[in-house]
Amino acid sequence: MSNPSFIQRNACPCCASRSLHEIYRAPFDENPIKEYLENFYAPQGGVEFEYLGGACYVLVECAVCGLIFQSEILNAELMGKLYGSWIDPDKVFRLECEESGYQRSAAHAREIERLLALLGKAPSSLRLLDFGMGWGQWARMAKAFGCDCYGFELCSRRIEVAQAEGIKVITWEEIPLQQFDFVNTEQVFEHVPDPMATMLHLKKSLKPGGLLKISVPSAHNMGRRLQRMDWKAPKWSRYSLNPVAPLEHINFFRNSSLLKMAERAEMMPIKAPLQMKYHYSTIRHLIRSLAKELLSPDTYLLLEKV
Repeated sequence: MSNPSFIQRNACPCCASRSLHEIYRAPFDENPIKEYLENFYAPQGGVEFEYLGGACYVLVECAVCGLIFQSEILNAELMGKLYGSWIDPDKVFRLECEESGYQRSAAHAREIERLLALLGKAPSSLRLLDFGMGWGQWARMAKAFGCDCYGFELCSRRIEVAQAEGIKVITWEEIPLQQFDFVNTEQVFEHVPDPMATMLHLKKSLKPGGLLKISVPSAHNMGRRLQRMDWKAPKWSRYSLNPVAPLEHINFFRNSSLLKMAERAEMMPIKAPLQMKYHYSTIRHLIRSLAKELLSPDTYLLLEKV
């Protein structure tokens, strides 16, 4: 690796194993990766490829826990550039406003209803953290239910929007000083360089018996996707490579990967009762909701602090 702005991960970030198998390697600033990045980031801002020279998109698989991860990742400075300018906050906010609607808000409401039923406490007694809150939609919904809701986010523009809606934003250093009943991480752990350290950091903020939710991208046929390596496959399509998207989705978790992290963190995986999921799903959305939550267990994990 000849680009000093990249970090080399030589051990599995979930289980620390060095028993790794390289799956794929290609330069970031040459096709097909360059073309993929140009097309993907064009609506959001754009990538400055002069920062990527000499670095490669390298996928490796851990033989112990099954995690698939990018071994060459952006350092903190370039991560800031990626999420602060290559993904232009103002452009993304406009897209977010255009796409946000009833269905997304209703999905947040149903999830929080199920969470409240699972915790079995009055909303006003609960302290929640939305870690990697984005624009704060989930946190705002939890606040609307009466919960004492906090948020963590790195992007200053997103923080401004969330604070304007009344969300209390805390820093990374402040997280372990808190005591939360529930920590929400929705599509976050695939982005973080050290997911094990992140889990342990969040665990410190949980009350005894508190819950940590981890939700990450899934791909039931990842083996076939990696055999084809079709960089032109549209997002959400059968052979889309978005779950291992260059630069951003630096970790692809299998269920075994998440469970290995839970074991190392001494946290207990739990399942919400099926009756609870049924009760808090409207008939209109029942099939889709259950399919997402019950048939894709690799993407959604609740962990309890014991």
